[in-house]
Amino acid sequence: MNVKPLNDYLLVEPIKEDEITKGGIVIPETAREERPIKGKVVAVGPGKFNEDGERIPMTVKIGQTIIFKKYAPDEVKIEDKEYYFVREDDVLAIIE
Repeated sequence: MNVKPLNDYLLVEPIKEDEITKGGIVIPETAREERPIKGKVVAVGPGKFNEDGERIPMTVKIGQTIIFKKYAPDEVKIEDKEYYFVREDDVLAIIE
């Protein structure tokens, strides 16, 4: 795969986790309607421009796991895999 996001976009592979209820019942991702809000960064754009025309470097790096806003990403399929395009402004946290 050779995808290079533009400006302040990140290409994110969603991390789909099974949810376990308090009673120990596993609810698989396919049974839930909510999107995952966690993912691994696969590609990073060069950053957006400020008002003076200077490029602002990206804070998020390839390989990091992030938490992003639930309804922020744009879904795309690349080589039969689901990915999200997320703006860096929509990233809430980096998981270390």
